[in-house]
Amino acid sequence: MGATLRDIARMAGVHPGTASRAMNPDMEHLVNEATARRVRHAAEQLGYVPNSLARSLKTSRTQSLGALVPDIANPLFPPILRGIEDVAAEAGFNVLIANTDDDPERERRQVASLRARQVDGLILASARRADPVVLALVAAGVPVVLVNRVEPVLCVPGVAGDDTDGIRQAVAHLHALGHRRIAHLAGPAGTPTGAARLDAFRRETAALGLDAAGCPVALAASYRTEEGARCTAELLDSAPGFTALLAANDLLALGCFETLAARGLRCPEDLSVVGFNDMPFVDRLTPSLTTVRVPQYDCGAQAARLLLSRLSAPVPADETAESVLLPLSLVVRRSTGPVRAGEAVPAR
Repeated sequence: MGATLRDIARMAGVHPGTASRAMNPDMEHLVNEATARRVRHAAEQLGYVPNSLARSLKTSRTQSLGALVPDIANPLFPPILRGIEDVAAEAGFNVLIANTDDDPERERRQVASLRARQVDGLILASARRADPVVLALVAAGVPVVLVNRVEPVLCVPGVAGDDTDGIRQAVAHLHALGHRRIAHLAGPAGTPTGAARLDAFRRETAALGLDAAGCPVALAASYRTEEGARCTAELLDSAPGFTALLAANDLLALGCFETLAARGLRCPEDLSVVGFNDMPFVDRLTPSLTTVRVPQYDCGAQAARLLLSRLSAPVPADETAESVLLPLSLVVRRSTGPVRAGEAVPAR
């Protein structure tokens, strides 16, 4: 039979209640540091393993969080998850990760599974606009934070990059290079990021006086490379003449590269390309990708802090949810260059 808290208390020369407080991350601040060190040393000597199940029954907490992402293979999400895990670990929480495959029904099942495991709160990167799953969680009183997206309609806190300013920087960069016909490869319209970046693109090009007909848009069904390739082909076939393309994420830009190569077109000589997110591999592409850098780790870390804050001090139902927009920066690499006078994308 394993060591108990009474065994630890006896070895450390303290009351069992003191030993219990010293071994509980939520209560150790009530014990002076010298006593706490003595208790922890005794626990280590005795090989004590905390009974987290028993603790959860007493505190109604499992010290665990759930994190859902739409595509765990997307390089955007591992740094976000690392930020969540690092902050959660510092607070004594474990993180259970689930992948939704960007499928609403799978998302619903994964949320139900995490709730069955009695996680204390959820961080969702898979939420759609006015997502019924999130609305149901809010109605049930489950603490929820969105990450990589902000959706005011849902009245839940969220952490994301400032998409509007990121798009503004990208469009301004292309405009400064002389591009006046700029296409946009937009993300899925049902996602907050896709809608926000498309809206920002249209507003920024209009503010610069660019002709809307010369700035065509293709809507991707998902943030995947194959959709980037398909949409680029669609733009080249239906609206030739643009000299630059702004993709709503780096995987879409990678698909653009594939279509250009297949058609014998060069980047940036025939078409300048800008991505969004600055995923880990894009500086190694040929050419290296100019992109908007999103602080992915910071997004995850801040989302975890928001959720932990809500767990320690629940927000009244009628209080406005806090959202955080992190500043973004444009990273200029070799996929963008000056437009050549009178030149447009060759029709091939």
